[in-house]
Amino acid sequence: MIDRTLFNSDHAAFRDAFRKFCDKEIAPFHEAWEEQGYVDRAVWRKAGENGFLCMTMPEAYGGSDADKLYSVVQMEELARGGYSGIGYGLHSEIVAPYILHYGTEAQKRKYLPKLASGEMVGAIAMSEPAAGSDLQGVKTTAIKQTDGSYLLNGSKTFITNGWHADLVVVVAKTNPAAGAKGTSLMLVERGMPGFSVGKRLKKLGLKAQDTSELFFSDVSVPAANLLGGEAHENRGFICLMEQLPWERLQIAITAVASAQAAIDWTVAYVKERKVFGQPVASYQNTRYTLAELQTQVQVARVFVDKCTELLANDMLDTATASMAKYWTTDLQCKVMDECVQLFGGYGYMWEYPITRAYADARVQRIYGGTNEIMKEVISRAMGLGSK
Repeated sequence: MIDRTLFNSDHAAFRDAFRKFCDKEIAPFHEAWEEQGYVDRAVWRKAGENGFLCMTMPEAYGGSDADKLYSVVQMEELARGGYSGIGYGLHSEIVAPYILHYGTEAQKRKYLPKLASGEMVGAIAMSEPAAGSDLQGVKTTAIKQTDGSYLLNGSKTFITNGWHADLVVVVAKTNPAAGAKGTSLMLVERGMPGFSVGKRLKKLGLKAQDTSELFFSDVSVPAANLLGGEAHENRGFICLMEQLPWERLQIAITAVASAQAAIDWTVAYVKERKVFGQPVASYQNTRYTLAELQTQVQVARVFVDKCTELLANDMLDTATASMAKYWTTDLQCKVMDECVQLFGGYGYMWEYPITRAYADARVQRIYGGTNEIMKEVISRAMGLGSK
């Protein structure tokens, strides 16, 4: 196998520390969390106490000033263990960066330390019942009032961390007549009158991840809670487009790590499981299937590692991130399907990690922009299709 050159000894030490945290604070409880439909709030506070949230935020705002590779390690370790209920990545590497990159100084000082400590859980509300991958179709509105506040109305769905969320970055139209150019990002806190959390959604997979509906009925959002203040009013769509490459690369990182975990589980299983008196691993079909899958995952990992290097140097473009997202998640689903087959009947039993990973994988081709949208983005970068 090709040695990875992304990480140094400090990253390796962090991987070991975070893996121990997972073994102690996540692994014994994850199955129960899947049954109840959300993780316990304590796992957020414990992560904050150990410095595992918002690590890449500046120390002045409660972070560790760490490079993004520490977050990559964290994503890989969560995927390795099949801990799909843990929403640290979205909280630390999607919500917090929006505030860091676009927020006012007051917003950074108010929210980032609380996100880093686990006192607050963050979510971002983009998708709506009639607007998923096409963010230009958002119907939620935040209309400016005479006192400078915004009246927020609308609903969001499929919101990760929505059940626990204390702070939600809400995508809304502040100038509906301007289409995408009239989009802004609002910082909405739990407890604001008119803001309510709907039912936890029952999903095919990711059963411990608290995915919810959110509703906004005449929510009065103070002017101070417009992300970035007046300077960023109606610039929300631009902000979203700037951050999507990193979001999509995170999905790719998880896809590759999950696929590798599936292969590892399957290799161990076929060595032990016997058919007609022989280990399943002794059959040519088993060996060749796993050899093909391992080759494809190795290719994917090299590409994703290169994309991560580009990201670290602010060189990752939208089209390349879209390539990584669509190709690795398609591969993830293929790997899961082939590995389930090698497990035979046990591959269909929920107590086996491969079964849960199979169910968890399917949404990867949907969220963050469907893979069909990824191909549209790539083709437009090639000069094909509409602008």
